[in-house]
Formats: sequence, C-alpha cells, structure tokens
Amino acid sequence: MITFALDCAGKTAGVAILKDDTLLYESYLATGFTHSETLLVLINSTFTATNLTPADVTCYAVTSGPGSFTGLRIGLALIKGLAFAHNTPCVAVSTLEGLAMSCVIPQGTVLCALDARRNEVYYAAFEKNQESYSRLCKDSAGPALEVLSAFKNCKKPLMLIGDGAKICYNMLENKCDTLLYPADYRSGRAGSVARIGFAEFMAGRAICAAQLQPCYLRLSQAERERKEKLAASQAN
Repeated sequence: MITFALDCAGKTAGVAILKDDTLLYESYLATGFTHSETLLVLINSTFTATNLTPADVTCYAVTSGPGSFTGLRIGLALIKGLAFAHNTPCVAVSTLEGLAMSCVIPQGTVLCALDARRNEVYYAAFEKNQESYSRLCKDSAGPALEVLSAFKNCKKPLMLIGDGAKICYNMLENKCDTLLYPADYRSGRAGSVARIGFAEFMAGRAICAAQLQPCYLRLSQAERERKEKLAASQAN
C-alpha cells in the first residue's frame, strides 16, 4: 500500500510517502516562497525519487485545516487533481493532529498551536503516552493567553509545538514545566500526516476527492470586515 501525504497548511510545505507503514520518502521546505511556486516541484521530485506515479498511490492524505486559508485551498486542490485521475481515496487530516503525531516526547501534554494573528491561535491539546496519544479537546481558535489558562492544570510537562507555539510561550509568566519544541521540528512533518492517513484508510474512513473540504474554524479577514461593517451600519 502506498500513502501519499501533503502538508501546506502553514508557512512550510512537506510531502511524504509511506509504503505500508514504512516511511519511504519525505521532503520539507521552509524557503518562504509561496506554495503555488514550490508544491508541484516537490510532488514531481517525490515521484521521481521513489520511482512511483500517481497511479501507484493507494490513498492520499492532506492537511485540511486549520491553517492558512490560501495554503489549505492550494493543498486540497492539488490532492483533488491527483486523486480524481485514478479515483483514489483520500483522507482529510487535522493540521493540529498532524503536529501532535510528529511531537516525540515520552509522556505529558502536547499543546499544538498555529498562529491565527492578533495574538490568537488555532489550537488542540493531546495527552502523549509512549507511542500513543489521545485528544483532550477539539480543534478550536482563541486568544493565546486564554488557551494557556485552560491547560494550566494539565499533565506535565506541557510541550508547545506549531508556528504559534512561541506566541503562547512568550505570554507565560511561569515557564516551569512548559517547553518549546525544537525550532527545526516545530512545524511538524508530512510523514506524520501520512501515518494518520494510513491509519484512517485502514479503519475504513477514507473519502472520495470530491468530499475533501477545508476546515477554517473562523471567518476570513474579508468576511470579518464585511460583518463588522454590516453591524456598524445596522447600529446607525
């Protein structure tokens, strides 16, 4: 079985391939270029390096949110295009769960946080125990300080991961038992997305490409501004 995974929900981009449950290939790019410029190159390099083609893929896994609205749309559109050609099943993976899977700690709590701007984060928390993890809350969005307060009594140590991790960490007055995941690995890896996709496929929870949808969790800036203008006009 071949699982192809794509993660471009944030500032970085990653592609990975699992052969059965073995990581066959993984690439990670943090050049700052837009995903529209780099993803097709990454995907082509992946297939070339592994001597595989889209026809060989059993399942596609892709981060569906939360994250950058543009990044999510680009990633989902690319996977839909690849999957439609051969009617290949797909798995939509939570960006935050992908981060939790990539975080390697013996035990404790992992708080996955993505920068949502205005000192807010998209977040989810997971309790880790050896090689397994369990969710403590659903994917949500909120002010970083409130998020930290909600998990102040969680199982320690508390590990912060994701591009919003430092935002949370800098707001802490007492940093005891709270750790920042190493910067080079803080954005997660496509290999983790592939492993979640593989598990979901084996559990019979894959979907067709047409059913892939982004999970934004909140309104876009344009929608927020429109809503504020409408509220202001109604108030007058």
